[in-house]
Amino acid sequence: MLAVNYSTVRENLKNYCDKANDENETVVVTRKNEKNVVIISLDQYNQLTKAARNSEYLAKLDLSIEQLRSGNGQLHELIEADDE
Repeated sequence: MLAVNYSTVRENLKNYCDKANDENETVVVTRKNEKNVVIISLDQYNQLTKAARNSEYLAKLDLSIEQLRSGNGQLHELIEADDE
């Protein structure tokens, strides 16, 4: 992980974008008043968002399983599709 101030990144944006993409480097852009931002590759971003979605989905599954175990489930008949 690199921590670089805003002015340096602005002067060398292509270089830091290349580091994020080609070297999978995380670039923390330091700014005034602790309003820092991070530059990562789109690939890394997509992996992070997918992991977050998966985590949310798994939490919902855990909640559902707990509800079933505590007797809060409902039994439904399956609906058959019409053959056309």
